[in-house]
Amino acid sequence: MSLQTIKAMKDMSPITAVILAGGLGKRLRGVVSDRPKVLAEVNGRPFLTYLLDQLAEAGINSVILCTGYMADSISKEIGNLYNGVKITYSRENKPLGTGGALRLAVSNLNLKYVLVMNGDSYIGIDFKDFIEWHVKRGCSASIVLVTADDAGRYGSVTVDENGRILSFKEKGKDLKAGWINAGIYMFDDEILQYLRKNTLSSLEKDLFPSLVGKGLHGYCCRGNFIDIGTPDSLIRAKNLFSENTNNFYSST
Repeated sequence: MSLQTIKAMKDMSPITAVILAGGLGKRLRGVVSDRPKVLAEVNGRPFLTYLLDQLAEAGINSVILCTGYMADSISKEIGNLYNGVKITYSRENKPLGTGGALRLAVSNLNLKYVLVMNGDSYIGIDFKDFIEWHVKRGCSASIVLVTADDAGRYGSVTVDENGRILSFKEKGKDLKAGWINAGIYMFDDEILQYLRKNTLSSLEKDLFPSLVGKGLHGYCCRGNFIDIGTPDSLIRAKNLFSENTNNFYSST
């Protein structure tokens, strides 16, 4: 798919999105024990449905859900069609991590570009702008970045003035405010070959550090960001989503 094709699109239907939804959610077990993390209830509905609605609003109509822990609960709750979005499932028979899960999901697909999302976080983003940005710069892989006052919880990312990612810093109390990984990625198909089949691997720890200096870019987004990784952040998500969701959106 060329940049001209993407710019000419009235919708995003040629894009397939992959949502990583196989996490164990151990830190949430005290408040969410009967379902996988992505189905944690946020104001009367599963968190995952907010992501699917966001994709549907952007015009993306094909989604692969990478499932593992309590996979049957997810497929039963979401089904094969949600808000006009076709849902297919890629299920891990053993834990594969974010990298292994993605490799499994796309192994038999012929996709030039893949949009990937973590299933436990949400950021207000213009997906079409992000994809255009990725293609225009000829990136091999791109990570959506957002600023956080508590970068120590996530680990920080350093980028230059052209958006090239220079380094990653691990989580730690010494980190203050900074750019963090917001859990949304674009990959060219060639990058997926870095991921070995049926092998436990992490996008964050294994793939991304190996791509520094090899076409890895960061798309700096000013949209509001939330995740549901801890009980406190789940409460914050409930408070934020009780407001108008459009307030999440902001340009880069």
